[in-house]
Amino acid sequence: MEATGTDEVDKLKTKFVSAWNNMKYSWVLKTKTYFSRNSPVLLLGKCYHFKYEDENKLLPARSGCTIEDHVIAGNVEEFRKDFISRIWLTYREEFPQIEGSALTTDCGWGCTLRTGQMLLAQGLILHFLGRAWTWPDALNIENSDSESWTSNTVKKFTASFEASLSGERELKTPTMCLKETIGRYSDDHEMKNEIYHRKIISWFGDSPLALFGLHQLIEYGKKSGKKAGDWYGPAVVAHILRKAVEEARHPDLQGITIYVAQDCTVYSSDVIDKQCASLASDNTDDKAVIILVPVRLGGERTNADYLDFVKGILSLEYCVGIIGGKPKQSYYFAGFQDDSLIYMDPHYCQSFVDVSIKDFPLETFHCPSPKKMSFRKMDPSCTVGFYCRNVQDFKRASEEITKMLKISSKEKYPLFTFVNGHSRDYDFTSTTTNEEDLFSEDEKERLKRFSTEEFVLL
Repeated sequence: MEATGTDEVDKLKTKFVSAWNNMKYSWVLKTKTYFSRNSPVLLLGKCYHFKYEDENKLLPARSGCTIEDHVIAGNVEEFRKDFISRIWLTYREEFPQIEGSALTTDCGWGCTLRTGQMLLAQGLILHFLGRAWTWPDALNIENSDSESWTSNTVKKFTASFEASLSGERELKTPTMCLKETIGRYSDDHEMKNEIYHRKIISWFGDSPLALFGLHQLIEYGKKSGKKAGDWYGPAVVAHILRKAVEEARHPDLQGITIYVAQDCTVYSSDVIDKQCASLASDNTDDKAVIILVPVRLGGERTNADYLDFVKGILSLEYCVGIIGGKPKQSYYFAGFQDDSLIYMDPHYCQSFVDVSIKDFPLETFHCPSPKKMSFRKMDPSCTVGFYCRNVQDFKRASEEITKMLKISSKEKYPLFTFVNGHSRDYDFTSTTTNEEDLFSEDEKERLKRFSTEEFVLL
């Protein structure tokens, strides 16, 4: 009886904390992000310049970003469309209960899993749609930064808390919806792109069946000692993403794999082996690969000498972003201007969207406005990501990245390296997996080490 009573108290505590977090992350202050007209803006390898054209022309208020001196010109709209087209994955509430817990939200603890999802989503966009793709409706969505603390938020908190106590939960989707998909696109190519756009987002849905959804990622995290409600570091998330892609059995995903660097070293032969491995014996095509490299940019604080490294990474066409943040918060870094990083923030609680229904609403999966943060505030623990379409692309990328690392290292040792050969050639234990034990003993030890070294996320 005592144990049962304790369990009930724990469940009640969990529900109360979840309800509080839902309320806490369901509103944002009205803010604007300022960009300079004098400096280029880099976004995942693409460069934009904001220059004078018409001094009387202002940036639309709904954009959430402002150009200094109140001018808009050059590629501002192109930049906005490109940024909004990236897939935004945030805290969600009222989703199906996570197995083994009473949680129906990831508010307050799931931010690094969300930023990891955003990085993987960008890799999948490059794989299926290409870097030049943008969402046709990107400039039509509303700006969430205009939301503020209102009585609606209080009502939402009260309803959420009452539902938590009663154990009832009604699944809801946003009522706002864009115009119908059918007839919106000018040709078959655009329609095909939109089908893949929706398919990619559906893979990240908050349900147990979604291939890269929160529920699945938590299941893989259990193999490294993590559970729902725990905090995850960038390196741990990198290994979880690798397992999720390796275990995905969807036909469209058999042509892509993930490699995670070992101790800041990318072993080229190991990468190529993964790219050439195929489930079908008659399939001789190379696989695309997303390379994830967990690094540390200093000790307790980020070393300013690594600013050029971060800029260099985000300037590369192969870059799919950085899982990082500032102490106690994880962000998805996608670009920079001067010494400020441009990022997408997962710390915004949105309602569950059932991605299994036809024409589910897309607007809550796209961030309407960018945010900026000084590089000096960045936490030293992060994971950088690159996408290579085939073996030839990987060889070319490794050469270009190596050159960038040498330039940005300022005569110091580079943050990570590309080495010829296999890891086993350098006396590293070869890591193997099977269906019963998704993480090898070597991987488990490495993940435990990462878990103790990385920052705590709230």
